[in-house]
Amino acid sequence: MEIKAPYHLGIIMDGNRRWAKKHGQGLLKGHSEGVDKVKKIGRLCRKLGVKILTLYTFSTENWKRPKREVNYLVNLVKESLNDENVKELNDEGIKVVVIGQKNRFSDDVREVLDKAENITKGNQKGILNIALSYGGREEIVEAVKRIIKKRIAPEKVTEDTISDNLWIQKDPDLIIRTSGEKRLSNFLTWQSAYSELYFTDKYWPDFEEEDLKNAFLEYTRRRRRFGK
Repeated sequence: MEIKAPYHLGIIMDGNRRWAKKHGQGLLKGHSEGVDKVKKIGRLCRKLGVKILTLYTFSTENWKRPKREVNYLVNLVKESLNDENVKELNDEGIKVVVIGQKNRFSDDVREVLDKAENITKGNQKGILNIALSYGGREEIVEAVKRIIKKRIAPEKVTEDTISDNLWIQKDPDLIIRTSGEKRLSNFLTWQSAYSELYFTDKYWPDFEEEDLKNAFLEYTRRRRRFGK
């Protein structure tokens, strides 16, 4: 069977800390390995035909973790969007979009995020959505605030109205979650209504090319009815 890649793929990259514990490493090492895996899987997604990739990178709940870990995660994000990596994305025609509460980050972090978005904003070959300080419920709350601000009459509010005011308008076709957990954890809460879900026991740093292709093969086999 020919493997069909989803047009929009969402990934909940879970298990970095458990990977570190399993391998007798500090938990920060797990996050570092997770970032390395993002680069590898991201390139593979583009090769296989994924047009939109949305990565659950840092959730609103992650702020509750120890300060040392939070600072490390934020610095990893900054390093991941260095000039070399952004140039690679830009050369390949990938548009970088940061979704979430950017205002919660320091000025130097927001500067890096804004720079990556500005450099790549005209690209049309693909989109990389980076979910930072992101929560699906928070996204819906912000959408409602936008609708109120636009003074749209209640009787004119439809599902399309809400969708048009979300951070991400295009629903994911497939969502992959690693580490064995079988829940979405506040990821793309509105947009995932009819997404196909794929769960694997592999920790994110252990997720390889074969695992991605297996997920796409399972997605190819499924018949999507959208409630019909």
